[in-house]
Amino acid sequence: MKKISKKKLMLAIGMFVVILSIISFGIYRQYFYSENPIEVSYGEFLEKIEENQINKVFLMDSPKIKGELKDGQEFITDHPRTDNLKEMLLTADVIVVEVGEQHSVVQVITFIIVIGALAGMAFILSKQGSKQASKEYDKMSSVEFSTQKESTITFANIAGNEEAKENVMELVDFLKNPQKYQRYGARMPKGVILYGPPGTGKTLMAKALASEAGVDFLAVSGSDFVQVYAGLGAGRIRNLFKNAREKGKCVIFIDEIDAIGKKRDRGGLGGSDESDRTLNALLTEMSGFKGSEGIIIMAATNRLDILDEALLRPGRFDRQIEVGLPDLKARQDILKLYTQNRPIATTISIERIAQQTVYFSGAKLENLMNEAAIYAARENASFISEKHVDKAFYTVVAGEEKKDRSNIKESERRITAYHEAGHTIATKLLCPENKVTKVTIIPSTKGAGGFSMNIPPDSMYHKKKDMFHSIKIALAGRAVEEIIFGEENITTGASNDIQKATEILVAMIKQFGMNDEVGMINYDILLGQPGGVDQRLAEICNKEMKRLYEETKVLIEKNIHLVHAVTEELMARETLKEEEINKIIENNKVA
Repeated sequence: MKKISKKKLMLAIGMFVVILSIISFGIYRQYFYSENPIEVSYGEFLEKIEENQINKVFLMDSPKIKGELKDGQEFITDHPRTDNLKEMLLTADVIVVEVGEQHSVVQVITFIIVIGALAGMAFILSKQGSKQASKEYDKMSSVEFSTQKESTITFANIAGNEEAKENVMELVDFLKNPQKYQRYGARMPKGVILYGPPGTGKTLMAKALASEAGVDFLAVSGSDFVQVYAGLGAGRIRNLFKNAREKGKCVIFIDEIDAIGKKRDRGGLGGSDESDRTLNALLTEMSGFKGSEGIIIMAATNRLDILDEALLRPGRFDRQIEVGLPDLKARQDILKLYTQNRPIATTISIERIAQQTVYFSGAKLENLMNEAAIYAARENASFISEKHVDKAFYTVVAGEEKKDRSNIKESERRITAYHEAGHTIATKLLCPENKVTKVTIIPSTKGAGGFSMNIPPDSMYHKKKDMFHSIKIALAGRAVEEIIFGEENITTGASNDIQKATEILVAMIKQFGMNDEVGMINYDILLGQPGGVDQRLAEICNKEMKRLYEETKVLIEKNIHLVHAVTEELMARETLKEEEINKIIENNKVA
């Protein structure tokens, strides 16, 4: 049977409605409408009956009756409403039409026509609406992704994380020479998860993999699949993998996969949640891939611990590669990479900058050199000098120095000086291997009244002793305020210090088993869910913090002369470098 096209169907329905409308109008015109009816009195009407001039009369339930003369002229006259009117007309051989009956028939026909037309229009509109909704859904389901087949990013552009780089580079060989591995029965990993702190180069590695292998790079974000409409996230997952299959060999990269890949054990809420549907769609699509398709799924996350176990099993994400913060050697390599195309002064020491930037990620190092370049450009300098790099370093860490300091009271400057001197002396006494590269009482745009730059050495582990020292250094500013100005005059300047000290202490007790009273257990696992406030734990932390604070006060009181010396220099010069701090301490040591 031949299928009727949409346009022909619409035309047929339209013609049907027009024809019915014409018929309805004809019926209406016949019985109720006349262009030029004449109005005659009832007496003249009776006379015309007697003279046999009337051909037809329409009896209506209205104040007027309508008629037609034998010459075709229509007329209207008053309705006498007498019982013998019809008999009189019939006796005079006048055709009588009971319009009331005809009127009801016309009403029914008109009603049927209107209802039929409306029903037809509603049907057409609903069909059109469902098709439009389907088109809109398909459009919303088509996730947008960036494709960079001819990218210039290669592994040569990535410094540091050599182990992670080697793992990813192996996949290039898988894509280029699959027969080499098929000979040994080895299958290409379906999925690779890159995890680590932000800014360590996870996305860069995925781009380099696609570029080196010469395949398409389909990049999406986990948030692209988090939608309010039911089923839309799952639809986008299916659409993404459909596009990948059409392209053949390619790299699918899902950034921030934790947005859709979180564990599904959320208090027994079941699997009807939209994020669960999206995750299930991703799991199903990954299970449907064959090793020979040449499609690698890469994902990046900062929180590997919260991902669903089904996502991490072999056969889905086969490899989990840590991309951590760069060590000293890696930082040197990254800095060399970001300085090679910039006019750098020969006096700049890459090694010194690398030592100063402990815990900097690759992105933060790039930002540091970019800020230094901006400062040099502002001054129209010939080269990026050490002065520009230092200024950029403290801007990245603490913010820009405030230009206008006229509203700062002398008493507030002294409080800040004593506070920062406390941190400085505590660092020099407790952690002499740490570098205090700068101490200043100049307020910054990030809200700090001043700061002391405490840089620890690179280390794989954190000792219990060192963590206690870090807490004491954080508490030293508040301890000096209490000793010098009294308990009633302590300030809010220790807010960030207390936060930092609390974070270290809670981690020691809850995660690292460094408290005898709690023991060697992970408190988060014991309680089931992280983030809850436990009264016993709070009491233990408070007791331990008080002990450390008292020990800090004792340390400061014994060395208060050093605090006074650093404070006076800060009041006079506002900023001190490490060499100047060491000299002050050396000159004020008690023999």
